[in-house]
Amino acid sequence: MLNNKKILLTGGVGSFGSKFVEMVLKNYNPAVLRVFDNNECKEVEMERKFEDERLRFFIGDVRDFDRLKMAMRGVDIVVHAAALKHITVCEYNPIEAIKTNIDGAINIVKAALNEGVEKVIALSTDKAAYPVNLYGASKMAMEKIFIQGNTYSAKQNIRFSCTRYGNVVGSSGSVVPLFKAQAKVGKITITDEKMTRFWITLERGVEFVIKSIEKMEGGEIFIPKIPSMKIMDLADVIAPEIEKEIIGKRPGEKLHEVLITKEESSHAKEHDNYYTIEPDFPFWPYSKDRGGKELPEGFIYSSDTNTQWLTKEDLKKIIE
Repeated sequence: MLNNKKILLTGGVGSFGSKFVEMVLKNYNPAVLRVFDNNECKEVEMERKFEDERLRFFIGDVRDFDRLKMAMRGVDIVVHAAALKHITVCEYNPIEAIKTNIDGAINIVKAALNEGVEKVIALSTDKAAYPVNLYGASKMAMEKIFIQGNTYSAKQNIRFSCTRYGNVVGSSGSVVPLFKAQAKVGKITITDEKMTRFWITLERGVEFVIKSIEKMEGGEIFIPKIPSMKIMDLADVIAPEIEKEIIGKRPGEKLHEVLITKEESSHAKEHDNYYTIEPDFPFWPYSKDRGGKELPEGFIYSSDTNTQWLTKEDLKKIIE
């Protein structure tokens, strides 16, 4: 799917972007992979690290429509990973979060339509389901913008879809480096001992996005079947002998996360190792006969009722 294609990756030097570049250059042969980001220093570091003639580096921001149009010229596939994603940062800087996560999504859709891109896929988060903070709400809005972006495609050969998954091990803002840093000073702080989270590795996240690009026909939200973990198990694995202090939930934080809501499950399908949420109101040509089976009435895909769990041994192997 990616061989001989021109690809644009927004947020290209972030945690996901860096792993995406590494895996695509290793396993595929794109005609060009354009890395789009506003972090000049990290772009230079990436260029020196890979020294690959298939890479191009664009300094730019998703808030800048004209720059996005220029970056998308001649592009076949866009992977949209740029976002402000730290919950507390978004709460403290709400207007900036909206400019990047919502206005940026609008610019991606408009630029892709203008430049005739074939496929555009965006990365979302479990926090977009039943959002309780601005980050989650902005990602929910982003999903709506992308899915209904198919309405504007008219007779153009362009499709928009999303992926949605849980916390990424080792990504920027992950609890793992926080716990490791706290362990060095002798105490780990935990907001609630009953807390659970979905977990996925960076490698599997990248693989899932690539497979979703191959499968997408426009309008789907792809959700991988991934395991849950207990926050107390993670703390015990990282620092078994260190004191654990319960400090209470932070503003905008959930006890458990949801990847498919009860309302979404009525128009979702289960596949072998993933789910798809089908568009509720497809105002564009859309075939609902894509395989998969209906979900039980009232189904919720939540981190606390998940059937897959990471044991302490599993967590230890992942972290090591």
